[in-house]
Amino acid sequence: MHKITINLWFDDQAEEAARFYTSIFKNSQIGRITYYGEDGHEVHGQKAGTAMTVEFELEGQPFVGLNGGSQFQFNESISFIVDCEDQDEVDYYWEKLGEGGDPAAQQCGWLKDRYGVSWQIVPTALIEMVNDPDQEKVQRMLNTMYPMKKLDIAVLEKAFSG
Repeated sequence: MHKITINLWFDDQAEEAARFYTSIFKNSQIGRITYYGEDGHEVHGQKAGTAMTVEFELEGQPFVGLNGGSQFQFNESISFIVDCEDQDEVDYYWEKLGEGGDPAAQQCGWLKDRYGVSWQIVPTALIEMVNDPDQEKVQRMLNTMYPMKKLDIAVLEKAFSG
């Protein structure tokens, strides 16, 4: 049992989104799905029999998708970081999560998926470089990173090394 579960509010795509995300992350699964009934329609506005909540897990992290209607939308103030061991992982998650998303919202390893959820696709090498005590190296690397969309580890390492 996890103490904290992430809740994502969708208009009406919670089940579709859960299936999309679980198809991308290897260690994932869909759990319980609850459905709207006739009661409360005047409040929730959803058709009876449609999914209300969808429980799913990505890499051990529990999520709940809620079909709550269109009154709330995702924005970049919340994002999910995907730690990547190498460029193959960066490329994989960038391609899969970004498919059908907003290309204009891509910068510095950030992307917005087809549901408007923001993700940061981050190579662990970047974290190591950022935490290096030599600030001159760090600044060179960051100046190279800022105009990037998808992060390129080899280019960042080259800038870092000088």
